[in-house]
Amino acid sequence: MNQRFAVIGLGQFGNSIARTLAEQGAQVIAIDQDITKVERIKDQVAHAIALDSRDARALEAQEVHRVDAVVVAIGEDFESLLLTSVVLQELDVKRIIARASSEQQRAILSKLGIKEVLSPEKKIGESVAKMLLQPNIRAFLSLSEEYEIVEMEAPPQSVGKTLLEINLRRKFNLNLITIKRKTSSSPLNFIGVPNPDTKIQEGDILLIMGIKQDIQHFIESCQ
Repeated sequence: MNQRFAVIGLGQFGNSIARTLAEQGAQVIAIDQDITKVERIKDQVAHAIALDSRDARALEAQEVHRVDAVVVAIGEDFESLLLTSVVLQELDVKRIIARASSEQQRAILSKLGIKEVLSPEKKIGESVAKMLLQPNIRAFLSLSEEYEIVEMEAPPQSVGKTLLEINLRRKFNLNLITIKRKTSSSPLNFIGVPNPDTKIQEGDILLIMGIKQDIQHFIESCQ
């Protein structure tokens, strides 16, 4: 059975979440007070509804309490975000994920009992700062407080060496997930799961997973 989600608040952040979930095959109920935002996404999700998310009866009529999770992505009106979160708790929604734009908002949501809080602005700031400080990093994804995945250009000293020679796992406790490589048919193409004999080429992009400190150690060793 397909998973079902509701996304409340269809600004850029909520719209992106709703579309991504739908593209992955989930049934999505997209909700916003602004009919224009609802119209923009109605063809990409299972249901798109314009309603006041502070209205418990309106949410219940859409069976929001029956979905697997609700993402409250209201960005500009924190009062509405709080009231919506309270209403969802009253409806016994089993999983509520709320957006916080500041540490103060995060603390308030936490006191309300919201266990999963997203801080997209903070994550974007961390990403930009990391890429500025480490130009060879093209992107990164934080998996938890300890682990992350980074997409980085192959260090010059690794070019021409096999993965066995580099030995990321033994020397740095890191795992190479895959490699993006230029080919004649594509600017960058995944080469699949690397093996010990895979040789790093100039221009390769490495996708590496590990503990943040270990990744930082590897980056520093390449400078």
